[in-house]
Amino acid sequence: MCYALKYGIWNVGKIEAENVNTLVGAGYPPLTAMVLASRGIADERQAKSYLGCGDYLPDPFLMTDMVPAVERIRIALESGEKIAVFGDYDVDGITATCLLTDFLREMGADCVTYIPGRLEEGYGLNTLAIAQLCEQNVKLIITVDCGITALEEACFCREKGIDLIVTDHHECKEILPDAVAVINPHRIDGGYPHKNLSGVGVAFKLAAAIGGNQQQILEKYGDLVCLGTVADVMLLQGENRRFVKEGLSQMQTSPRAGVAALMKVCGCGASELSASSVGYVLAPRINAAGRMGQIHLALELFLTSDIAYAESVAQSLCELNRQRQQVETAIYDQVIKMLPADKTPEAIVLADESWHQGVVGIVASRIAEEYSCPTVLICLDGDHGKASSRSYGGFNLFSALKENAHLLESYGGHELAAGFTIRRENVGLFRQELCRMAESYYASAGAATALNGDCAVPPQMLTLSNIEALKMLEPCGAGCPRPLFVMEHLTVERIGQVGSGRHMRLRLRNGGHSFQAIYFSATPETACICQGDLVDVAFSAQVNEYRGERSVQMNVVDIRPSCKADCSAEIANYRAFCCGNLTASGADSLELDRETQGMIWRYLAGQRKIIRETPMSLCRKIVRWTDKPLSLEKLLICLDIFRDVGLLELQRQHKYISIRVNANAGKTDLNLSPTLQRLLQAKES
Repeated sequence: MCYALKYGIWNVGKIEAENVNTLVGAGYPPLTAMVLASRGIADERQAKSYLGCGDYLPDPFLMTDMVPAVERIRIALESGEKIAVFGDYDVDGITATCLLTDFLREMGADCVTYIPGRLEEGYGLNTLAIAQLCEQNVKLIITVDCGITALEEACFCREKGIDLIVTDHHECKEILPDAVAVINPHRIDGGYPHKNLSGVGVAFKLAAAIGGNQQQILEKYGDLVCLGTVADVMLLQGENRRFVKEGLSQMQTSPRAGVAALMKVCGCGASELSASSVGYVLAPRINAAGRMGQIHLALELFLTSDIAYAESVAQSLCELNRQRQQVETAIYDQVIKMLPADKTPEAIVLADESWHQGVVGIVASRIAEEYSCPTVLICLDGDHGKASSRSYGGFNLFSALKENAHLLESYGGHELAAGFTIRRENVGLFRQELCRMAESYYASAGAATALNGDCAVPPQMLTLSNIEALKMLEPCGAGCPRPLFVMEHLTVERIGQVGSGRHMRLRLRNGGHSFQAIYFSATPETACICQGDLVDVAFSAQVNEYRGERSVQMNVVDIRPSCKADCSAEIANYRAFCCGNLTASGADSLELDRETQGMIWRYLAGQRKIIRETPMSLCRKIVRWTDKPLSLEKLLICLDIFRDVGLLELQRQHKYISIRVNANAGKTDLNLSPTLQRLLQAKES
């Protein structure tokens, strides 16, 4: 049985007091200094390097093939040839398309845009689109955020008499498209210092190479570069950090019509604009255009200068996003009903004719997280199906698809997310194979689901001034994450539910300090907490303003029962035992003495209701109750032994276990447990 526990392990950073004092002496506020020190930063020089936005923008001509690309575009500009900018339907691809299109039109180009329909054409350059552009007398196609694997399409362009320039940021394969130029920072024969540019970042570099003044181009298009860089989760280091910082500043002070309209319609004010609000508020509405088959709305939003029209388009995008959310909810509810109620799946593979191809990926991501296993959702159409899949706990999806390529018609993606096409008749066999691979992986490796907190903080550190000073760390994102703190031994004073019961509002107390907290997408049942519980909380901190009052608020990421004694989350030996691979030394570590068995039984017997908890939460509650150490794997073995002899009923329901103590059980002999006998045999072997 695979126990894939969300955040079963909390890794909390250690800080050197000397480094914190040095940073405070250099002018960094105490809480900010603690975060920096926890990330290995020891002095002012390292802090400036970590938070800096780059002293310069590297020369775009350091990218391989930039010279022939610029030369070919200049020829097209001089001769009046029609140019097509060919992009992708996500935020990165949309902003890259709009940036380069607007720039070329400003240069006097006869330039059209083409983004393939997500549902009809799928991702990337394709021959039908090329043929259509050829009929429009296009002589040069420039791809943005796609094209690096378009080998056949590049040959088709040549057959049609169309020149091709590829700009992309995805990993290069051994063979590159036969094009006039292939611009990609990942090229092994390239010398560009920053490899982690987004698609819009590469498009910006091309525009800068043509225009000649990078800073001037960035001042004009920084908002678009910021949007695409954040939405595509690029590392916010070096040049990307500068893109985002300058882009946010532009969006706050002088945004283009479409960006201003979207911010207004979303209620995203300039004062609270951050990389997080770009990623979680603005980006989903832009993405909705591609997901719901109306990509033209996103293009029009960024290419128009008409403020009134921009607001109308922004309203349409918000409505599309609401429709997307409704479709997502309907699919999610349907998926939940299709899952078995009494069995933890090793992997989820489901298919249906009614699902929306543009939305199933979001649902797959949500299901994978909630059910702690790889998830594949297939949209069936006749004899074929298109799938979106998401991984969980380190399981390599792309390798799994590669191993099962004989069952698929095509596939692509990476370790964490992938897509493929499959014949309806092969879905069942594919499900069996993926479940087998997932079970084997989790049995041998375990799920990598650790929560990484910056540092533990005492309650007196959570002051308004300290939290406001965390803005020094912005922009926060990949490579420079938003600070995540841990506070231990908080009493749950009050629990309320908001958002139609979907979220929890809490009041937590530590000594003389009381805090308001919000825990999104959680209920008392799913979080396994009750009023009066003593808990540890992992959270990000923010200043909440309500009716003119400003206060500290915890945005909770995870909650666990507090305990003072050791409570190991390691269960490698238990996994090995379940799979029949336990060694003698592993059996020694699982051996239970009478005292431990009695301690666990007394706790369980004292509960007056059915216990439904994550195993780790239950283990920590027992440790807190007894003040004695207990490992999760010993608890799991003990529960299996008690079940064997009828002391309790035990059900495994996804990441939870359900326990009903048998109040009528008489005196039992634990030696009769098959689990215990197998453990003794393993110890003797």
